[in-house]
This record gives sequence, structure tokens and C-alpha cells, in this order.
Amino acid sequence: MKNKTVRKLFNFSLLRRIFGYAAPYKRQFFLSVALAVLLAVVAPIRPYLIQVTVDNYIANSLIKMVVYITVLQIVLLLVESAMRFCFSYLTSWLGQAVIKDLRMDVYGKVIRQNLRFFDRTPIGTLTTRTINDIEAINQIFSEGLISIIADLLMIISTLCVMLFTDWKLTLISLSVFPILIVATYIFKESVNKSFFRVRNAIASLNAFVQEHLTGIFVVQAFAAEKRERRKFNVINHDLRKANIDAIFAYSVFYPVVEIVSALAIGFLVWYGSYQVLHFNGSFGVIIGFVLYINMLFRPLRTLADKFNTLQMGMVAGERVFHVLDSEDYMQDVGTFSPRTMAGGIRFEHVWFAYKEEQFVLRDISFQVNPGETVAIVGHTGSGKTTIISILNRLYEISKGNILIDERDIRTYTLDGLRSHLGVVLQDVFLFSGSIMENITLRNPKVSRDQVEEAAKMIGLHDFITQLPGGYDFNVMERGGMLSMGQRQLISFIRALLYNPSILVLDEATSSIDTESELLIQEATDKLIKNRTAIVIAHRLSTISKADQIIVLDKGEIKEAGTHESLLRKEGFYHRLYHMQFKKESEKV
Repeated sequence: MKNKTVRKLFNFSLLRRIFGYAAPYKRQFFLSVALAVLLAVVAPIRPYLIQVTVDNYIANSLIKMVVYITVLQIVLLLVESAMRFCFSYLTSWLGQAVIKDLRMDVYGKVIRQNLRFFDRTPIGTLTTRTINDIEAINQIFSEGLISIIADLLMIISTLCVMLFTDWKLTLISLSVFPILIVATYIFKESVNKSFFRVRNAIASLNAFVQEHLTGIFVVQAFAAEKRERRKFNVINHDLRKANIDAIFAYSVFYPVVEIVSALAIGFLVWYGSYQVLHFNGSFGVIIGFVLYINMLFRPLRTLADKFNTLQMGMVAGERVFHVLDSEDYMQDVGTFSPRTMAGGIRFEHVWFAYKEEQFVLRDISFQVNPGETVAIVGHTGSGKTTIISILNRLYEISKGNILIDERDIRTYTLDGLRSHLGVVLQDVFLFSGSIMENITLRNPKVSRDQVEEAAKMIGLHDFITQLPGGYDFNVMERGGMLSMGQRQLISFIRALLYNPSILVLDEATSSIDTESELLIQEATDKLIKNRTAIVIAHRLSTISKADQIIVLDKGEIKEAGTHESLLRKEGFYHRLYHMQFKKESEKV
């Protein structure tokens, strides 16, 4: 069934789309095709000259002509070698140029995808699409279609010369070709199935390794190494078996080709000798035909493999274009991109579901005036973080409207909207690189002086300067060289540096030390001053200072008001307050 799917993907519309990426390099493309045609014309000349030399010049002792022909042969050999070099280099160059452009398109599309796309697509699979599958498309150019055309032209031109020279000897030599055709078909189908399984196994392997290395702390903390190793072994075994099946097919096919080639030469020598003995043939023709047969079998030996390469490249192309054609990305159709924002926010009957009608937010309505701080509280899973995601247009809402400064957020350009929103999340992600690069996100417009000034405001400048290399200290992957609190403070510097009109803050401090918590508290106060702030609250101090508190439960607003007014109601917030914040209240 899988193989049937692969065959269906072999279509000219897909191939035409892949070769559409060669349009900017059409000069190199047409030059490589022209070289393929010239090679097909030039290649049979040398065997023909040998045939003429043996029959006309060596047989008649014309030594001078033998020398001339030898010199001509050397010149032809050098010309043909130069042409083959240019052909090989051009096709490989063309493939690399095409996949460079294609990889940029795929990566550009991936990073613009809706977060829902990443929720259901393993990162390892996307890595495979961006790297392995695109590399397979490269082989369409370097070892696929153009090489197949060149080989077919070579075969056709050689057969034409053979038929022109002696059609009977040609038919005798090719009498074993049906065996080769059957063997080639069986080989092609077998390798095709194996390659398809290899691609699937590689995608699964990449996804598994990426996920488990990212979550290595959990694997080791729960002593799950042996179990995960057994799971990895199953996937690895599937990959090994698929590769071994392909190796077995190659190991059988190549000896079969050699046997068929030997049989063809055997029939040629037998019939050619018979003709010579009865004065109806020549030694030159026999020698020439031996060379012609080698010229036929050399491309035939690899032709089936190249067809598989072409087909698997097209399978990879179909997968890559599936990513490129995905419509699950945030539509950037807005045109409004203001220089400044007042920061007023209004949710009007907002509904949102990550999956179909399974709503996470239900009929959410509230308003935040410019400069106000709103705290959102609720049990885990109540929808607090979802509000952050939809405000920043990381997800598209299902129903309702979200307005900023009385304009629907969909009328803003994505850059125009997000450049005025600063987000500090509980789970801070730092890239492998220096502290400076993580704060500026490699924005060349941000100077070191600006970064240092922001760090001083947060109170982290002294800590950074004490690190080896200071602001050039490499935090390593995911910021592994820093504590959770330090990573969060760096994200505060990042947010402050871009001076957002609206700050969205998930201020979790439950798993950090007291000193870092105090620094984060001070940083929070500085960040929310004179700007609109939406805070997912975890601390009493932030909640009590908020202009408005919104209480969420199961995606619905249960209560809204100030800290004192909600406590006086003795309702949902009152119970939540005493459950979650009683200990902190006692400490205060």
C-alpha cells in the first residue's frame, strides 16, 4: 500500500514545481542539458574510431594513420572528460542552489506557522523536512532527472551506432536484455519500498531523539533510561532493517548485471567470430561492439538506482511542499502599524479552542484601560496562559473580538502588534549563545550601552559582569548555565529593552530562591510602571497592587474586581485566595 502511494506521487506537476526552483538558474540548467546531449553524441565516437583503426589502418599496416587516430582519440578523451566534469559540477551546483532557496522558503514558512501547527507536528519531523528531505530533493538534480536524461541519450546514441554498424550483431548482443529488464524492475521496486521505509524511520528517529534529548532531565530524574533506550532500539532496528533490505537488493542486482553483460559479450564473440570465419565480419566491429556493450551496461547498471533516487526525491518534495502549502499560519493581512500605543485592551465575547469545538475560553469579556495592571488568577488549566497567547496572536480566536486602542488586533500587522507587546513567560527559553545575543535577539540596532542600561534598571548588571566574559558569557543550549531565576531576569531585561506599551507577564516564582524572587519582584514593579500590564499572578503582592483582578475557572470569568472588593464578596476569589495565598499572607 505504501509503495502504491509512492508511485502516485510520481507526477509531472510535482516535478514541474520542483524544477520551478531552477528558474533563476536556467542558464546553468540548459547548459547541463546541452552537455548531456553533446556527451551522448561524443561518447560513441571513440569506439567507432577504434573499429575503423583495427579494420582499415592496423590491418593494412598504415602506421602513420594509427598515430593520427591515437592522437585524435586522446583529444576526444580529454574533451569528453572535461565535458563530464562540467556536467557533473553543473548538476551538483544546480542542486545545491535550488535546495538553498527551497530550504530558506521552508524555514521561513515554518517560523511563521500558527502555534497550533507545532502542537500537532513533532519538531523532529520538521527538522527532517527542512534538512533530510530537502537534501533528497538535491539528488533530483545531481543524480536524478538530468542524469537519467543523459544516460538515456547515451544508450539511444550507442544503440543507433550499433544498429548502423551491424544490426544483426546488435540484435544478437541484446538478446539477453529481457533478463536485465526484469531484474531492473524487481530491483527498482524492492529498493523503492526500502527507501520509503528508510525515510519514515529517519523522520521517526529524528522526532524521538529531539524530544527525548530536550526532556533528558525528566528521563534521568525518573530513571527511565533503559525504557527509553528500548523504545529507541525499536525505531533504530526498523531503520537498520530497511537499509539492509536495500543493501541486499543492491548486492543481488549488480552481480546479475555483470552476468547479463558477460552473456551479451559471449553471444557477441560467438556470432562475431562466426561472421569473421565466413568472411562476413571484421575484428574491428567485434572490438567496437565490446566497447559499445560496456557503454550500454555502464548507465544501465545505475539507471534503476537513479529512477529510485528521482522517485524518493519526489516523495521528499511532496512532504516539503505539504509544509509550504500549509494554511495553518497566522494570516498577516492587517495594514495598521502604529509607532506608539496607548495600551487600552478590550476582550469582547471571546471564545477559543485549541481543537475544534473543545473550547478553552468561553465568552471572555473584560477591559483594561491604558496604564492599568490586571491580574489574572485561577486554577491550573483555567485558561490564564491562553489569554496571553491569543492577545499576542500566536493563535487565532474562534469567536469574538480583541481590541487594542479600540482597533481589532487583526487590523494590525503582526510586526506592528507584537513590537508593542512585551512577553515574559514562566518557562523562559534562552538560545545557545551569549547573554548579549539573548537579550538583543541579535538585533543589530540595539547597542551594548542600551543593554547595560536596561540590566542596571533590573538590577542584574553586577551579576552579569561577574560572569566569565560578562555580557559575552555563553549560556549554552536553553540557558543551561544559568538558574531559572537568572534566566527569567534576563527575559525581563529583554522586555524592558524593547520598551513595550503592553506587558504580558507570567510571574511564576514558586521554584526559585528567595533572593531571585526579590529581584524579580523589583523588576516586575519597574516593568509594569506607567504601562498596561496583564499579569498571571502567583504572589499576593502583585495581586493586591493590581487595578483589577479577573478570576478564571474552566475558561470562564467567575469574578472581576479589586482585591478588597472580591474579598468582601466571599465568593470564588475569596476561597482561591485563602487556598493559594494564605501562607504568603502570613509571611507578609
